[in-house]
Amino acid sequence: MPEPVLSLGDLQVRFRSNRHVLRAVDGVGFDLMAGQTLGLVGESGCGKSVTSLAIMRLLPTPPAEIAGGRIIFEGKDLLQLSERRMRQLRGGRIGMIFQEPMTSLNPVYTCGDQIIESLRRHSGLSGKPARDRAIELLDLVGLPSPERRVDDYPHQLSGGQRQRVMIALALANDPAVLIADEPTTALDVTIQSQILDLLRELQERTGTAILMITHDLGVVAETCQAVAVMYAGTVVERGEVGALFADPQHPYTIGLMAAVPRMDTDRGRLVAIPGSVPPPWQPIAGCRFASRCPLADDRCRRDRPPLDAIAPGHEVACWKAPIDGDRP
Repeated sequence: MPEPVLSLGDLQVRFRSNRHVLRAVDGVGFDLMAGQTLGLVGESGCGKSVTSLAIMRLLPTPPAEIAGGRIIFEGKDLLQLSERRMRQLRGGRIGMIFQEPMTSLNPVYTCGDQIIESLRRHSGLSGKPARDRAIELLDLVGLPSPERRVDDYPHQLSGGQRQRVMIALALANDPAVLIADEPTTALDVTIQSQILDLLRELQERTGTAILMITHDLGVVAETCQAVAVMYAGTVVERGEVGALFADPQHPYTIGLMAAVPRMDTDRGRLVAIPGSVPPPWQPIAGCRFASRCPLADDRCRRDRPPLDAIAPGHEVACWKAPIDGDRP
C-alpha cells in the first residue's frame, strides 16, 4: 500500500480561557493519499477549520494549544518542525485556500505582486520570469484577461475572481497537498460549480492531494473520493464516498443525510436533528452524540466508542453499528 502524503493521528487542540478549556479538536485522525480528494464534513463549529489551521500551524498560541497527536506530512511530523521550516512548507509544499479571499488577500498589494512574492520566497523566481509565471497561473485558473488582471487589487475583482486568485496563489509552487477550506462559501451556485470544476481539473493535471473542508454534502459527493464526518471535535465516520453515502452507519451521518433537501419527495418540511451540540468545554465520558441520538443507551453515555472498521474502507465510532433495518 502506498504511504499517505498527509496523515493525522489523535490530533487534539485546546483553547484556554479564564473560565474553561475548550476541546475544539479531540482525537481527529485520517489519511490523505496522493492525488486523492478527501472531504472533511460537518456542521459549523465541529472543528473542521481548526483542524486545517493546526495542520498549517497557524493557530494563535495562546490561547490555542495543540495538546497531542501527530501530523505527518511526507514522513515528517509537522508538530516537531521549527517555525522556520514551517514557513518554507506553507505556500510551498502545502497550499491553502481560505474561506474568505477578501480577508486573506492583502488589500494594498496587487494580485500579481502577492503571487510573485510567493514564487520568490519558495521557488526563487523574480523579475520578469516571476511576473510571467503569475500571469500563467491566473490564466490557468480561468481569470479573464490575466495580463491586465495581474495588476489589479483584490477589491477590483468579484468574489469568484478573488477565489480564483486565491487558488492560483495556493498552487503557485506545485504543492503536494492543497487544503481548501469552504472554497465556495458566499459564492452563487454557478460560480460554485465553476470553482469545483476548476479544482478537479487542476488536480487531474497536477496530481495534488486535496483536503476539502465543507459542510455541504453535495460538494463532497461531487468532488471527493473519501470522506471523514466530524461531530463536536471528533471523527465519527469515515470511508469511501460511494459506500458511506449509500449506507451511512453513524446516527449523526444518517441524520445529516436525512436533512438534505430533496426535490423527489412530498414531505412538507425539512428534517432536523433534535437537540443541540454539547458545548466544547463540557466533559463527556461517552459518545458526544449520545444526548441527541435516538439509539443511545447507558453504554453510549458511559463509554466513548472507538473508530472501528465495519467493512473494508468504512469505519464508524458507534456501539450500535452496523445499523440495519429501521434507521433513526
